Amino acid sequence: MGNIKAWIQAARLRTLPLSLSGIIVGTALASFHGYFNSTIFILALLTTIAFQITSNFANDYGDGVKGTDNEDRIGPARALQSGTISRKDLKTGIIIAVALSLILALALIYVAFGIENLKYILLFSILGIFSIWAAIKYTMGSNPYGYKGLGDVFVFFFFGLLGVLGSLFLYTKFLNWESILPAGAIGLMCVGVLNLNNLRDIVSDKKHGKNTLVVKMGFENGKRYHFFLIIVSFLSFLVFSWLKIDGPFNWFYLLAFVPVFIHLIKVMRTKEPIMLDSELKKLALSTFLLSLLFLISVKFFL
Repeated sequence: MGNIKAWIQAARLRTLPLSLSGIIVGTALASFHGYFNSTIFILALLTTIAFQITSNFANDYGDGVKGTDNEDRIGPARALQSGTISRKDLKTGIIIAVALSLILALALIYVAFGIENLKYILLFSILGIFSIWAAIKYTMGSNPYGYKGLGDVFVFFFFGLLGVLGSLFLYTKFLNWESILPAGAIGLMCVGVLNLNNLRDIVSDKKHGKNTLVVKMGFENGKRYHFFLIIVSFLSFLVFSWLKIDGPFNWFYLLAFVPVFIHLIKVMRTKEPIMLDSELKKLALSTFLLSLLFLISVKFFL
């Protein structure tokens, strides 16, 4: 099964904070309405981590088998590409990650709904299975949606709408329309990270038939699209705060957009895809910081 270091690298730990952002924002919204459960919070975080690792293993396998991860690729070498983990072992790792994801998801659903809320149990079980399917099918199989430019849609739905609104519902058992604003905002930020990844890899992706939105629209339009994602995300949070939050201290979480705007300026000025590699980490961590500050703002100042 390879060595531990290789599996840690395949798990791509630097992607985990971004995947947790939706859960944190959903928890903040629940706290805004007076709901919090530490067990639900911990299980939601662990389930999301398991889903993300499943996705990372599957992405490594899918791109490795299709040859998209190769010597032309910018960024860290992948496990299958570099040979640190065999194809057979990586497939086994995916199966184990899927099993762990299912166990954690079922535990989360049980804690949140018990056994009496059958319709909620059924709904979230279906969503959990769909989440695992989406994690695997991004690059794996004969017809992966990531190779058709649909990755942005799935990231927006799973990391934004489902991540935020789903976790909110786990606590409260209800939704409200204004929560769509921060849910959509986090979704757009996560799509921004994916778009940045696709901007960086545009040459390799185009060469190997991975038709991301960036490949379809071109590098310059991809940067304009990136600008749109970040600005609309900021405006969504701004409108939510204007509608729901009183007092200047409760707006301080928006300071997380300062490094994001600095990042945005650099992206718009960048001419070579290779120069965007360092910006991925900055945007992902800024999104995570934003979610943490949003939670602090809601939980301690409201």
